[in-house]
Amino acid sequence: MLVSPAHCSRCRTERETMDDVTLRSDTVLSDVHLHAPSKRHLMVRLNAVGQPVFLSHFKLLLDKNNLNPEEERDCQNGSMGQQDKCAGRLNAEGSADDRDIPDRPEKEGGALKEITALLDEDGDLEVVRNPSLNKAESDYCSRDKVFPIIVTKGGEVLEEEEQGDACADIIKIEHTMATPLEDVGKQVWRGAFLLADYILSRPDFFKDRTVLELGGGTGIVSIIMAKVAKTIYCTDVGEDLLDMCEQNVVLNTCHIGPAGSTVKVRVLDWLEDEFCTDPDNPYHWSEQEIAELHSLTTVILAADVFYDDYLTTAFFKTLYRITHHLKNPCAVYLSIEKRLNFTLRHMDVACEAYSHFREALNDLVNVKGGRVSYTVEPVQLSFPQHLVYERVEQLELWKITADVALEESVPPGD
Repeated sequence: MLVSPAHCSRCRTERETMDDVTLRSDTVLSDVHLHAPSKRHLMVRLNAVGQPVFLSHFKLLLDKNNLNPEEERDCQNGSMGQQDKCAGRLNAEGSADDRDIPDRPEKEGGALKEITALLDEDGDLEVVRNPSLNKAESDYCSRDKVFPIIVTKGGEVLEEEEQGDACADIIKIEHTMATPLEDVGKQVWRGAFLLADYILSRPDFFKDRTVLELGGGTGIVSIIMAKVAKTIYCTDVGEDLLDMCEQNVVLNTCHIGPAGSTVKVRVLDWLEDEFCTDPDNPYHWSEQEIAELHSLTTVILAADVFYDDYLTTAFFKTLYRITHHLKNPCAVYLSIEKRLNFTLRHMDVACEAYSHFREALNDLVNVKGGRVSYTVEPVQLSFPQHLVYERVEQLELWKITADVALEESVPPGD
């Protein structure tokens, strides 16, 4: 993902150990991981390319009775302070994180006591980044470093981690952190949470559907979609990434099995014109799967995959090609986060990746002469928030409707 310069300005220290992970200037880190408490990051193994793989638990806010109307409204509006409170409340109710995040001091007296405690022995004030936060909260909001807990350097997760399998409102995701740009699909991004929120807010619409996700990454959107849809094809490229995605599907069988759903992890390269049917590829397509995809798919998803102009163009070409093979009209949902970057070309802050995305949307609508016509509309973000994250104003959700033209009927005997 293209991120703000603040995310890319950190340097790696000479001391690189598993319990002291810092960021190099050529790596990016998702805000989903950046804002989460360090104790939530459990390193479980090294992947095939030597990257640390972490396990995170994400709580689904499915029981809205747990929040009063004011708290629910604040969570939906993406208030970070309220999100912290929600997270602390969820932990107190028995989530996998095993610690509470205290509420911020609300009384002036409490804040004064905090400040008094910061005076040194000479009576001088020791200035800190946020004097109103206690130590636990400061750890939660710190952006300086990530200190993951090493569970094991290889093999399976510790037994106590597996005891939460029966929890119906916990999504368990293996992912990496602080990756190079080409590996950002191995992280979890806010755009995935936004799309997941929309899915959970409209279960009747997605019920029993056949769904294709493009650029599925860790698979979290497809896994949540499996709570309602019938068949989900979760696609991406790179065997190491697809292995991680497959592992996440296995970790979340408690969500997929009871719904009677199937999540199929498959390779789909936007730079190729055909589906991979090579049996030597463990994530290849069968001819039957390709036929069923074209016959039954009515929903296509993509979460926060528009960070490179070349790949964005390839994405829309792939979308155009697939929708022209579908037998039914299709609803396409795309989430994106506008990310500001300083560019030498503009000598100003700009959202170049977002601008290219909008141009590609317009080009798709203006395509003429095909058997599919496209309409595009933004989706209002008024639906409830079911995951604890900061729903920032830069997040957007777009809907493309791909209408398949009816074949002209030919009179018998002509």
